[in-house]
Amino acid sequence: MVIEKFDINGPVLITPKLFADERGYFFESYNAQAFRDAGLPDNFTQDNQSYSHKNVLRGLHFQHPPYDQGKLVRVVRGSVLDVAVDIRKNSPTYGRYIKVLLNAANQQMFWIPPGFAHGFLSLEDNTVFLYKCTNVYHKNAEDGIHWRDPQLNIDWGIQGDPIVSAKDDILPSFSSLQSRFEIA
Repeated sequence: MVIEKFDINGPVLITPKLFADERGYFFESYNAQAFRDAGLPDNFTQDNQSYSHKNVLRGLHFQHPPYDQGKLVRVVRGSVLDVAVDIRKNSPTYGRYIKVLLNAANQQMFWIPPGFAHGFLSLEDNTVFLYKCTNVYHKNAEDGIHWRDPQLNIDWGIQGDPIVSAKDDILPSFSSLQSRFEIA
């Protein structure tokens, strides 16, 4: 597997080694020892899957400590624009974000550590998105930032409004965030 780092410390893009022939392909989507060797977490406690139509936007979500979650995300069908926003209050990149294109063709995975708000935009109908989490869902710890926050100014690459849940459409602004995350 190939690990690509970003100018924002923490998240990484993982490209697995793909073995393809006339039958199709095979790859390891997770290997605990390989993750440990790469300095990534190897203990996940919950797997989630979502199905989305084109132009569905989910996020920007996170859970406050001590229920914070790291997420290893990938697409098994379709494609998404995936976004991670640094919400670690003492980070030199606080409020900056990373965007990556994940799809069934590239088979890449995106590691988003705790201390980042996460969201994605489905770019195709019938998109299936998987994520492994380092902590279980805890309703009282969930929070988020509005996807169209003017301070973050995320370029989602779409014209008009995406399809968002009523819950996501009323998420607070970045400026009102009371982050409990810090760089250790």
